[in-house]
Amino acid sequence: METTNCNTLPKKERLCGKTNISELLAKGKHGSIGKMRFLCMKGTGMEYNRIMVSVPKKLFKRAVKRNLLKRRIRESYRKQKHNLTVQGGLDVLFMYSTKEILSYEEIYAAVGQIIEKINERGA
Repeated sequence: METTNCNTLPKKERLCGKTNISELLAKGKHGSIGKMRFLCMKGTGMEYNRIMVSVPKKLFKRAVKRNLLKRRIRESYRKQKHNLTVQGGLDVLFMYSTKEILSYEEIYAAVGQIIEKINERGA
C-alpha cells in the first residue's frame, strides 16, 4: 500500500542533468525577493515540480556554510511546496545572493514570497 506524503522532497523533484539545467537557464524567467533570486520555467510536461538550489562559492568559501544554506532553502521549499498552484510542471532554481547567513525563519519567509510571486505570474 503506497501512501504519498506531500511534505517530502523525493529525488524526482530535484532538478538535475546538464540539458535540463541549461534549458532552464536559457528559457527561464528571472526574479528576486529580498536577498534571494529565482529562475523558473513552466511547461516541463511533468506532473510534478522540480527545484534546484544554488549558493555561490564566491560568497561562501567554506562548504559547511554553503551546505547549511542549501539545506535551509530545501527545507523551506519542502514545507511550502503545496502552495504552488502552477500546473503542467515547473522547474525552479533558488539562488542565494547575499554574503550574510540568514536565519531559517528569514529564508522560509523569502521562499514563501517567491512561491507567491510565481503563482501571481503563472510562471
